[in-house]
Amino acid sequence: MSNYRRYYLKEYNYVFLTVVTGYRQNILLENIDLLKKSFAYAKQKYDFKIFAIVVLDNHFHTILKLNDLSLFSKIIYRFKYYFSTHLKSLSVTESKVRKGEKGIWQRRFYDHVIRNEIDLNRHLDYIHYNPIKHECSNSAADYPYSSFKKFVELGVYEQDWCNYKDKYNIEELNLE
Repeated sequence: MSNYRRYYLKEYNYVFLTVVTGYRQNILLENIDLLKKSFAYAKQKYDFKIFAIVVLDNHFHTILKLNDLSLFSKIIYRFKYYFSTHLKSLSVTESKVRKGEKGIWQRRFYDHVIRNEIDLNRHLDYIHYNPIKHECSNSAADYPYSSFKKFVELGVYEQDWCNYKDKYNIEELNLE
């Protein structure tokens, strides 16, 4: 197995993350309260803010703002640990138990250190477009498990954001 390395850029303190359930199981929305508690659990130990987020049934994208960028792997580990140990509705094979796994999450996650304001805006667009991409909603404004409304209030987006030109530019990013 290759030695997987993460890149940490000290000058910027935002990181984009994609975290996916094991076998793309549709369990997140039915356990949205547990998901929130899992982030709160991670925040008890680590100093970070959820800058932007979207949660779909089998994955979520988020941008975290951290004081110490080298901690995001530990934050995700702590988050996954809490969620996994408190999830009650999933059956686990004996093989998974022997390996100390529950099969709730994919082992790895995607990360991208945000490099500048343009990069931040592109990833914000991707996060808020994601429910449209996966046909969970016809508009970003109608999707309830997203930080889109927060960014409308901040004046970053218009309420009816995401015309066809926006859509095709965002789809080219393919950040999953």
